[in-house]
Order: sequence, then C-alpha cells, then structure tokens
Amino acid sequence: MWTLLAWSMLAFAVAAAAAQFTPDVQQALKTSKQLFVATRRADGSTSQMAPIWFMFDGDAVYFTTTPDSHKARRIAKGSPLLVWVGSSQGPHFVGHGEIIRDPAQAERMAPVYDQKYWISWLGFFRPRADKVRDGTTVIVRVTPVAGG
Repeated sequence: MWTLLAWSMLAFAVAAAAAQFTPDVQQALKTSKQLFVATRRADGSTSQMAPIWFMFDGDAVYFTTTPDSHKARRIAKGSPLLVWVGSSQGPHFVGHGEIIRDPAQAERMAPVYDQKYWISWLGFFRPRADKVRDGTTVIVRVTPVAGG
C-alpha cells in the first residue's frame, strides 16, 4: 500500500515538474503557420534559423526533416532547440527535441498540414508514413524545457 502511494506521489511530482509552454507561446502556436528553429553546434554557437512547418497538439510541436540534416543530427546528440513562433522575432522558447520514427505519427500530422497549408492538399511537403517507414524522413517532437 505504501509503495503504491509513494509511486503515485513520485509520478505526480514528475508530471508537475514538466515544463509547459508559456501562454504567449501557446497562443502563437495555435495560430501561426511557421516556426523558426535553430540548434546548438558542437562548439556552442547557434546554427542559422530555419523556417519550418509544424503541428501543435497542445502538449508538443511536431515537424519533419531528413535524418541526415544538420538539425536532425544535432537533435540526436542532445542539442536544445531554439524556437521562435510565427516569425524570427516572435515569441520563443527553448525546447527538447526527440527523434521519432513512427509512421502513425506522420499519418496524424498529414490532415493537420492539409488544413493549415494549401499546398499540402496537393500532396506536397506533407508528412508521409511511407517516407518515415523507409527512413527518408524523421519526425521531431519538441517539448519546452523548464527555465528555458
């Protein structure tokens, strides 16, 4: 009984400690069409900002990239993501990126892209499960870092 109570309290503490998007970032994520993302290079300098399309589900931001991109390689090595929402001067946050290779996530992202980006309706630049499955695309899940 006490063990169960201790585990429950630990789970609650971890969940409470999880970082959340600030209200201004969250509002911008709901209405913006682009993110501007940079990573940290091995020498600590900041990479060039890249505009990207994304999906926001309320808890995390998702975008796709190629597995051999500088961005994907740096994320895989633990680089933080520096993210500006809407414009290079927009609300911003520091995020933790996780590389995901789940074709089902691409399937969840595709209809969101279709609603958000007109050219996606034509099949261009939309997340595709087959590309994730064959390894030519990876999905990046970004969550905010506490105090970032």
